[in-house]
Amino acid sequence: MALTHDVPPRLDDLVPTAHRIGQAIESVIEGKGDVIRLTLTVMLAEGHLLIEDVPGVGKTMLAKALARSIDCTVRRVQFTPDLLPSDITGVSAYNQQTRDFEFKPGPVFANIVVGDEINRASPKTQSALLECMEEHQVTVDGVTYPLESPFMVIATQNPIEMEGTYPLPEAQRDRFTARIAMGYPEPTAELEMLDVHGGTSPLDKLQAVATTAEVTALIAAVRAVYVSHPVKRYAIDLVTATRRSPDLRLGASPRSTLQLVRAARAHAALQGRDYVIPDDLQDLAVPVLAHRLLPSIEAQSQRRLPEQVMADLLHRVPVPEARAR
Repeated sequence: MALTHDVPPRLDDLVPTAHRIGQAIESVIEGKGDVIRLTLTVMLAEGHLLIEDVPGVGKTMLAKALARSIDCTVRRVQFTPDLLPSDITGVSAYNQQTRDFEFKPGPVFANIVVGDEINRASPKTQSALLECMEEHQVTVDGVTYPLESPFMVIATQNPIEMEGTYPLPEAQRDRFTARIAMGYPEPTAELEMLDVHGGTSPLDKLQAVATTAEVTALIAAVRAVYVSHPVKRYAIDLVTATRRSPDLRLGASPRSTLQLVRAARAHAALQGRDYVIPDDLQDLAVPVLAHRLLPSIEAQSQRRLPEQVMADLLHRVPVPEARAR
């Protein structure tokens, strides 16, 4: 059925702008097109991204490449066991000249915050990001400070089996819109990496291809992408299925439903559509929902990962017919 409604303003500009950003990142990260597309989807959905994988596969490089592709403020935080919450949010310090306390902002006051190896810090320090990620603000000594817009946290972490790591609390994982794994590169991509990265880092040559104003406008355009009632109902059915599954002792939260629909809007817009179809939700269900789920003891004994459980649920939940407005 042909669409009868008008395309939201600036949505036509989204695909070429996102393509430019994606190409810039791919000049640094070879052979990871799917990972880069999901990263752009999370950014345009006003979300936060958790990149989990073993050391040395390019997690931090991906985060830095996205940050440099956009002409915006970027701060990097290296999470360590001795890092304090105030090292992230900022601190009130006494100024002897004014004889008063003044707030010194922490690295979280930036458009893109890169948190490297977030699970090497203590849970207390990890929780310093909870208010920042959910409410886009920081409260220090009873005073609330708004964060810049757009605001995105890109955190990397090593698997919890790695020595010296702390598992992220459920509340912290739930703040991340999606979790992705980089995976090892293909031999051809790794060979190209040796040629490209052998002398100098390609990050040194990476130039910004989009401005903060452009990204803000694109985010506003994504908000206008249409989601029909049957598609919204399908999103709720998927999340409800995780809460009722005997393989899970913790299902997805209501926040995850909202973030799934937001990500689906961005996913549709990146494909040039101003409406969401069930395929958008299916493509995003595993990266958006799986990291929030806790398997049951029986599932753990059978070594069934939450990603596998979510994939099974996608086959069981009835899919509505796609409808245009």
